[in-house]
Amino acid sequence: MSFNELFTSFANNLLPIFLVSGSGFLLGKFFTVDSRSLGRVVFYVFSPLLVFDLMIKSKLNLQEAFTTVAFTASIIMVMGLLAFFLGKIFRLERPYLLAVILTVAFGNTGNYGLPLVKFAFGDDALAVASLFYVTTTILFNTVGVVIASLGHMDLKSALNGLFKLPIIYGVTLALLIKFVGIQLPLPVSRTIEIAANGAIPVMLILLGLELTRIQWTHSFRALGLGVLTKLLLAPLVGLLLASLFGLEHTAQQGGVLEASMPAAVATTVVATEYKLEPSLVTAIVFLGTVLSPLTLTPLIVYLAR
Repeated sequence: MSFNELFTSFANNLLPIFLVSGSGFLLGKFFTVDSRSLGRVVFYVFSPLLVFDLMIKSKLNLQEAFTTVAFTASIIMVMGLLAFFLGKIFRLERPYLLAVILTVAFGNTGNYGLPLVKFAFGDDALAVASLFYVTTTILFNTVGVVIASLGHMDLKSALNGLFKLPIIYGVTLALLIKFVGIQLPLPVSRTIEIAANGAIPVMLILLGLELTRIQWTHSFRALGLGVLTKLLLAPLVGLLLASLFGLEHTAQQGGVLEASMPAAVATTVVATEYKLEPSLVTAIVFLGTVLSPLTLTPLIVYLAR
């Protein structure tokens, strides 16, 4: 693995993403931009429509789709359990522990992962990455929201809040349309396509905006645990589970790269909404994103061989 391979991989795949996110960062530094409101637009509008569009257009067969969904769920479960046990070993208090679990379990598979997979491995790998993102989004907006809610409310109240999430209804509608074989009217399909195409650029801008809101937490132990677990252990877990699930070639490339993403920007939105140590979550997202090229670049070179 030569320096030239690493540099070329970084310049071609990661640099364009950081340049777009960097414009969002500069925008947030020089102008007053309400990133929380933009986050809600992404959370309630762009993300559900992007997921709907990806599910409608997915060409994976049933077996490939099932394997990808099972692989994704397994990644999230294993990473969440690792974060839980490591957090217990380091004796993190409950809010810090829940914040670490949230950020370690759910990676930035959308606004960072999707364009990265497309740049690095093309559309075949992107089909797998898209389903990985869809599955992650569904689980994040269910299990992830429950985890965040448990910091300050009971399980029953947290579960009741799930029915207020538009993505649940968007996914259900997409599955119904795909199963029945309904052809969407052209005005509707074009509306969805416009929103879906705009989702990733807006997410990248939001990523940059969110990084301007960094608040260095007092719990450096939790910060280090969250960042290092996500960046160092997730690629290893991804490669191991990909082998166990029999993922090969583009399926392995798309799945493992998505599994290795740093913490999702969406975790900062949810952490703020539910008051789950937002300063810690934001710090983990920021530091993990900045350091992620150190682990993602060699991983891309390895997967490309």
